[in-house]
This record gives sequence, structure tokens and C-alpha cells, in this order.
Amino acid sequence: AVNKWDGIDAYVKERARVEIAQKLRFLDFANVHPISAKKGFGIKELFKDVDKAYQAAMAKLSTPKLTRAMIDAVAHQQPKRVAKGRPKLRYAHQGGMNPPIVIIQGSALHGITDSYKRYLEGRFREIFELRGTPLRIEFRTAANPYVKDEKPRRK
Repeated sequence: AVNKWDGIDAYVKERARVEIAQKLRFLDFANVHPISAKKGFGIKELFKDVDKAYQAAMAKLSTPKLTRAMIDAVAHQQPKRVAKGRPKLRYAHQGGMNPPIVIIQGSALHGITDSYKRYLEGRFREIFELRGTPLRIEFRTAANPYVKDEKPRRK
């Protein structure tokens, strides 16, 4: 919320909007609300968004829906190749709430770039309407049960 919005002219308001957008780029999931506590405008919209943000933070995301959303996102844009192969995203499930955590299981996930992670975050936000809350995505690779941890000892 940006307070004291009633005491400034149109040019300063526009400059403030631009600067807020530039300096708070990392908070693109949150809405900016111009308010005036003195005159009381913008307060209702602010509290509506607070309620929506809380609902988004506490959302329960089912594993099948998350996995379908992930598969659709991968079908639309696959992750970049790494060395000989491409990371394979197998399924997704919710790992926590407030903020929502999406855990993606797969193989060769060390090759997922930050830009692809942001792409997946945007797709999940769009599909599950997660505005106003951060979304964390974690990648986990299952351990291969046939690979031995230790080398055989020589006698």
C-alpha cells in the first residue's frame, strides 16, 4: 500500500508508479495499492486483496492438478538441454503452505535454469490463481538405488 496518495498531482503519481514497479520488480506477485488513510479511499480494495493473498497462501493444491499443470507447462516449453540430456520433470506435489511450496520430482534437475524456474512459477500462479503470495518451487531428484555409495575396498 502506498499512503498519502491524495496529496500529490498526476505527474508525481505516475512517476511513483514507475519507480515502485522498477524498484520492487522482485515483488511482481503482489499488487500495489494507492490509498489515503485520511480520506479512506483504497482501503476496501486493500483488504480485499489481503484476503485473497491469505487464501492463495493457504491454498491446498492437489498432486494430480499440479502434475497436469507441470506437464502442460513442459509441453508448451521444455527445459534447456544439459550436457547429453534434458531434465525430466516427472510429477509435482505440494510441500507446504504459507507460502505455497511446490516440489517437483524428476531426473537431471540440476540443469534447470533460473529462467525456467520463473517460467514454471508464472504458469502455476496463472493456473492456480496465486496472486499476492510468494511461491517457492523446489526440485528433488530421486536417488538411484543401484548406485553404490562406496567404492569396493582393496585388500
